[in-house]
Amino acid sequence: MERAGIGWLLVCGVVMAGACAADHSSPAQPPARIFADVPDDIDRSASYLIYLHGAIIERAGERPTHPVYGVYEYRKILEAFADRGFVVISEARADGTDGMLYAVTVADQVRKLLAADVPPDHVTVVGFSKGGGIAVAASSVLENDDLNFVFIAACSPWLDSHPEIVARGHLLSLREFSDELVGSCEGLFDRSPSPHEHREVVLEFGGGHGAFYRPQPEWVDLVAEWAGARHSAS
Repeated sequence: MERAGIGWLLVCGVVMAGACAADHSSPAQPPARIFADVPDDIDRSASYLIYLHGAIIERAGERPTHPVYGVYEYRKILEAFADRGFVVISEARADGTDGMLYAVTVADQVRKLLAADVPPDHVTVVGFSKGGGIAVAASSVLENDDLNFVFIAACSPWLDSHPEIVARGHLLSLREFSDELVGSCEGLFDRSPSPHEHREVVLEFGGGHGAFYRPQPEWVDLVAEWAGARHSAS
């Protein structure tokens, strides 16, 4: 995820070769942008994005192949968000992770950021499929109307059996029109007392449930815009 810096090589191309040869220090490394948990050094001015992956990664590792949807490019998704300026927090969950319990873990990560004075509008929780369900539950646990959430292919009949889950925050739902596994999040939004905008976008670039297996700009850019729109205007 980190590439060696090349700035010193460029300098060597425009200054005296002798001076460059005398510098044997290691090139500077770019700052890390992807973490498995909240980093020890929290930059209160940064924008943080917690990404929660789908269930297939629990079962089959960080680069699984689905027989219908193809390869889930988990790491490339994290890198796409890091390239857009976010500090990304994500881990590959253990097989059989209890989603409701993991939502508490996510809530604790968010609380740690807020305790370090990161503004809530600089924190976004993004979840896909099972990860989307975890994100929904985390929004209910946190009860903070000023956090950002993105639920991707997340809403299905399981929510009907959990009326106690009430999503809170600045809420965006994304789903692919061809995805027959999930439905609208409008019913979830109807439960929410949050004063901020609730929005659902139905995309039509194909791929069914696997449309979000790869970091296509059609959805990554929407997430990045949702995560950054409010504080970029302040």
